[in-house]
Amino acid sequence: MQRLKSYLVFFLVVGLTLPVKSQNKILFVTSNQHTYGDLKKDAANHFEEIVVAFDEFKKAGYKVDFVSPEGGAIPLGYIRTSDPVQKHYLYDSSFMNLLKNTKRPDEIKASGYLAVYYSGGGAAMFGVPDNKSIQELTSFIYLKGGVVSAICHGTAGLVNVKLPDGKYIYEGKKISGFPDAFETLDADYYKQFPFSIEKKLKENGGEYKYSQRGWDGFYVYDGRLVSGQDPSGSRLVAQKVIETIKNQ
Repeated sequence: MQRLKSYLVFFLVVGLTLPVKSQNKILFVTSNQHTYGDLKKDAANHFEEIVVAFDEFKKAGYKVDFVSPEGGAIPLGYIRTSDPVQKHYLYDSSFMNLLKNTKRPDEIKASGYLAVYYSGGGAAMFGVPDNKSIQELTSFIYLKGGVVSAICHGTAGLVNVKLPDGKYIYEGKKISGFPDAFETLDADYYKQFPFSIEKKLKENGGEYKYSQRGWDGFYVYDGRLVSGQDPSGSRLVAQKVIETIKNQ
């Protein structure tokens, strides 16, 4: 009964704080982690997964804010300057300033966002999945009718997200993320991961999907939950988020 009361109160608060359309914002979730756990091996946020999705949202007229567990500058990697989109944003000082000054969770008002997008990279496995404030932001955005999305290792950030009724946000829904089949399971970097994305999603009731071919733009869509397997799906995930928002 107490859980039900809390659930109803949550919806009452959500109903009173629905965002106006003029806010038109999407929240990107990133990580502050610089290494693979205790190793000296560098970890980073996947630059392509950030800029490709950012580019789609910007062209569609949305404003993007970045959040990380600690706020401030985030580590970047997997950068290809041969890709014109990545090169453009790498030398765009206003964009790079956003990544240098990401917001802390307590600086974010969830009612101002139409969607949340979790980018990946090895860093996404650390700090984000166990951050309760980011979990609550995501749950709030979803319950008020927003879209929740993730790409590659970014899906790790969703594994612990629950709704007020205690169910995982992806429970009983199709969801994707970087599969164990493409990880090097005996590598030192993988041994530092706090969990397997694939196994955790399955254990918690998610209908995990992935392409055995890989790097073919694979993503799945289930209601207002959009998730992609690897970097090649970044643009398609962003486009699906935009389409879902417009069809709301």
